[in-house]
Amino acid sequence: MKNKSNLKRNVVCGIILIIVAAVIVLIIYRGGTRRAVSGIDDPIQTDTAGETLMEIDDYHITISYQYNYDIEALVVHTQDYWGFNLDDKLARKDLALAWGAVAEYNEWVDFHWGQGGRWYSFKPDSYSEIEAVGGMAGISQHSANTHVIPANDGIAWKVQCIRRGDHIRLKGYLVNVDAYKSDGTRYYWHSSTTRTDTGDGSCEVMYVTDVTWL
Repeated sequence: MKNKSNLKRNVVCGIILIIVAAVIVLIIYRGGTRRAVSGIDDPIQTDTAGETLMEIDDYHITISYQYNYDIEALVVHTQDYWGFNLDDKLARKDLALAWGAVAEYNEWVDFHWGQGGRWYSFKPDSYSEIEAVGGMAGISQHSANTHVIPANDGIAWKVQCIRRGDHIRLKGYLVNVDAYKSDGTRYYWHSSTTRTDTGDGSCEVMYVTDVTWL
């Protein structure tokens, strides 16, 4: 009986160790890596019109297309949001994206990218090291925090697989989200439509219809 008990204990301990190791590997993998990619052009934005309608949690939602949006970028940070409010259910993941000189120098300059509360941040160690990317203004104009609304479940799965260090291309639309409930509750989430703005309202809200790894 004692041998059987020890064997059972060893099996349980082994399973626990395997699970812990798998979780650690998953965390490391999802954390990605810091790297640089050169030759990435600015996002392409063109006029369009159209909308998508949906309902979530008694909200009647209109996603209005403001522009076609085609962006090739280096993923410099990611942040998942698994709360219960409407924006969390619309966009489970935010992507901090970089292109141009910022993507090119990302391996040599530690921008200290961060995300939280639907914002992104950067804080380089010194101004001199970012002169090659145009200083703080250059970073702002060649990076963006993008709230990703997947067009379907397949796109949602791909978006969840995106991690730091990926070189990707996203296609879709910059959108304005407007919603209401029958009790009069209103909600809106409108995209930035320029790469030169900063502060509140400067993030892109993107309805993504295609994801490609490059």
